[in-house]
Amino acid sequence: MIQYLDTIRHKDSNNFFLIAGPCAIEGEDMAFEIAEKVLELSDKYKIPYIFKGSFKKANRSRVDSFTGIGDEKALEIIRNVGDHFKIPTTTDIHEISHAALAAQYVDVLQIPAFLVRQTDLVVAAAKTGKCVTLKKGQFLSPESMQFAVDKVKDSGSEKMAIIERGNSFGYSDLVVDFRGIPVMRNYAPVILDVTHSLQQPNQSSGVTGGRPELIETIAKAGIAVGADGLFIETHKDPSVAKSDGANMLRLDLLDGLLEKLTRVREAIL
Repeated sequence: MIQYLDTIRHKDSNNFFLIAGPCAIEGEDMAFEIAEKVLELSDKYKIPYIFKGSFKKANRSRVDSFTGIGDEKALEIIRNVGDHFKIPTTTDIHEISHAALAAQYVDVLQIPAFLVRQTDLVVAAAKTGKCVTLKKGQFLSPESMQFAVDKVKDSGSEKMAIIERGNSFGYSDLVVDFRGIPVMRNYAPVILDVTHSLQQPNQSSGVTGGRPELIETIAKAGIAVGADGLFIETHKDPSVAKSDGANMLRLDLLDGLLEKLTRVREAIL
């Protein structure tokens, strides 16, 4: 993953990198609008940028929850974004068959937190030759992620990173243990998933809640302890987003946030 990131890193930039985009692909116009704005800001602050969008939402609270607009339709939109803006792209996969399918459209395959111990899924992703990001399970220690990394390496790939997204705290909350970031950096580059770390799952309504007012706090802390990258889901109007609206960052707030985070990064180098 480090070698891959070197190919997208801005010249003369030693900044963190950014994975950002909508939680789910809702349509081509919204995907292009978000990617264009984030790319504009990433160029402004010399931040390497990877566009993210889920082609399918498999982990839903209710059977009537939004799952997607169609697998290949959504994947084609993600590929179009990458081709048009000449930026790398990523999406998450949930089944072994998704690995080969998604690898035809994106540059980085993400293994969801609840599935990171699924050996066949991790191996299938690694064997595509794509970069693999491994979300740390909410139930796992930082040290245990070494074994997920080893599965990628044992499958013949050195292109991977770990994504921290908080640990379960009681039944309906998450907490980030920032001690885990330097621990996991011994195994692979570490990305802090800021917005998912602020989820409040298992709400009585069946719709996940969140604490978006703490996005800046969590992101600053992640940069301060040495995270290599940040993962931020963003939407022009999170209140109408079809997935994870409760914890996403409003798109017009991203500029100010990235400015502050870039200053934090400069201060610790």
